[in-house]
Amino acid sequence: MSDASLSRKQTLFYLVFLILMWGINWPLSKYALEFTPPILFAGLRTLIGGALLIMIALPRWRQLRLRETWLYYVLSAFLSIVFYYGFQTVGLQYMPAGLFSAIVFLQPVLLGLFAWIWLGERMYPRKMVGLLLGFGGVAAMSIGGLEGGISVIGILLALASALSWALGTVYIKRQAAKVDSLWMTAMQIIIGGIVMTAYGSSVESWSEVRWTSAFVYDTLFISVFVIALGWLVYFKLIGSGEASKVGSFTFLIPVVSIICSILFLNEHLTINLVAGMILIVGSILLVNVRSRQV
Repeated sequence: MSDASLSRKQTLFYLVFLILMWGINWPLSKYALEFTPPILFAGLRTLIGGALLIMIALPRWRQLRLRETWLYYVLSAFLSIVFYYGFQTVGLQYMPAGLFSAIVFLQPVLLGLFAWIWLGERMYPRKMVGLLLGFGGVAAMSIGGLEGGISVIGILLALASALSWALGTVYIKRQAAKVDSLWMTAMQIIIGGIVMTAYGSSVESWSEVRWTSAFVYDTLFISVFVIALGWLVYFKLIGSGEASKVGSFTFLIPVVSIICSILFLNEHLTINLVAGMILIVGSILLVNVRSRQV
């Protein structure tokens, strides 16, 4: 079941919510890694978020149709959740968060290409320039991360995270008519949470987790607002419009992340940050403003 079209006000509300929640996620996740091994944390937060979505979806249990749709849930779980969060959480151990996020946000560019190839969305020079401009903006904001050193493993994990996110988004968009959107979101997250928690339990130790109140509140916030509600909103936006256009707005997520770091982690505003924000605004305008020629 595909999503119905959203009004402009609904789209704006969902975009603002998503950008704020996913922007806050980066510094919150980096902070949480002081208390927990990475894979266990990735599994725990998605497991809680998935369980919440399962409870929300239960009144629509007839639309689950597990025998017919289980493969869609499993494939989307690995692409959008297991690989994306797994690569991301482990990769943050190897590189500064800013530089790592800059590479991950190659995703909207990849998404624009994949949506053109597999979803039949229109691609034209201005749109591609806009997508590349947005990536350049994220890179400009994060250039200071180069001072922290470059890790080949970190770069590969960031690229893998971006690739899996883009492929997962296109896959779900392609299967939208075959599955219920709420169950698709809930099942992929709970499956992803189970897989990562099981794997984390085999390679990491629960005894290393420090269950402080700060860690618990941090994890619960991420589970509810970033994972459960964030992915629900993201796929609702993807289901109701062009994937590449929604993807272009995700360039704003690192902007929120860096602003939060300036406000709460005492990081400084630099010319790179200002230049990056200007490039990102230009990117979103290029991708989303309609052209008479197209």
